[in-house]
Amino acid sequence: MNIYRFTIRRLAKNTVMHYKVFFTFLFGLIACPAMVNAQSTIYDTITHDAIERDFILYVPSTYNAAVATPLVFNFHGYTSNAFEQMFYGDFRSIADTAGFIIVHPQGTLDATGTTHFNVGWGASTVDDVGFTSALIDSIAEDYNIDQERVYSTGMSNGGFMSFLLACELSDRIAAIASVTGSTTPATLSSCNPQHPTPFMQIHGDNDGTVPYNGSIGWTEPIQDIVNFWVNYNNCSTSAIVNTVPDINTTDGSTVEHYLYVNGDNCVEVEHYKVLNGDHTWPGTAFSFPGTNYDINASEKIWEFFSKYDINGEIGCPVGIEEEKHPENSFVVFPNPTSDLAFIRFNTSGPKTISIYDIIGNLVHSHKTTDETFSFSVVDWANGTYNIQVIDKHGKASIQRLLIGG
Repeated sequence: MNIYRFTIRRLAKNTVMHYKVFFTFLFGLIACPAMVNAQSTIYDTITHDAIERDFILYVPSTYNAAVATPLVFNFHGYTSNAFEQMFYGDFRSIADTAGFIIVHPQGTLDATGTTHFNVGWGASTVDDVGFTSALIDSIAEDYNIDQERVYSTGMSNGGFMSFLLACELSDRIAAIASVTGSTTPATLSSCNPQHPTPFMQIHGDNDGTVPYNGSIGWTEPIQDIVNFWVNYNNCSTSAIVNTVPDINTTDGSTVEHYLYVNGDNCVEVEHYKVLNGDHTWPGTAFSFPGTNYDINASEKIWEFFSKYDINGEIGCPVGIEEEKHPENSFVVFPNPTSDLAFIRFNTSGPKTISIYDIIGNLVHSHKTTDETFSFSVVDWANGTYNIQVIDKHGKASIQRLLIGG
């Protein structure tokens, strides 16, 4: 027998939206009982800057108070709300198995009466950055939150908000992802994060709401945003480009994947460009025109987030200075690969090669004096690997290898 747990805590007495959401959600439980097992969906409020702010928390049944748990912010778009985003950009089934908590903040009303997050548009004075920080603190009072694994994503205005947090709340946000969002020129020009920040952008090139090529005065071109994070993180400026398999030939769109590797602290920048894609969340259960179904944005985002904490990639070799001098460089090719990989060295003499998987386990080591070294990866799991080469002088260089595309 399924067990249903639905909790409403500190429900705002005079907020009509809470009651509307409650009955809408309760109806959904009755109509679709398989949607919730022993998870907690909690409607709550905090007061920040004398404003009562709403949010919806999703706590998976696997939550263990003895284990520090990652937290994912999922911001809704302009005119939308937290309830809609919980279903539209849905991470709940992923959280059930991966074991993270999701918070869906509710935006306030702007001068036109429209729900929004203040990212620099119009004359809004709401402090949504401070609200986010206060919300982290509030949730951490009730749950064992891993403060080094707090992530932010969102749809449209929520993507703008995630970018703003990476710039202005960098000490608390480990990585960000934007779906159909962008950033304002003012935010881009003043952005000064405190640590290398993994960044993912998912965007359709036929987006009529937040144009892919930008719009003067309020939103930057997507490639300019990608370039910003590539340069800030000191990633390789040449992307590894792959065409995502067109598994749904009826959605009218395809996807290109751009991967920028070798960033500081092993961080990467990823961009999924949806060709002929519109202002929608790829893979959503709601069918809107222009939605791509070759990828699931929620799955891609968590796969990306799960590799990082606030210090960079989990398992990135520590205590090793990444040398980028030409006299100590090497090249890995083809990259990505699923068969043979080659390392070509630009220096002579003995070298020690160590290859680590994404969580820092040593999977291969070798010593050589050859100018080129090859190895098979046929039996290796798909994913990202760190290749460390130490030369005869003890200097270390690190490159990345992607197996399986």
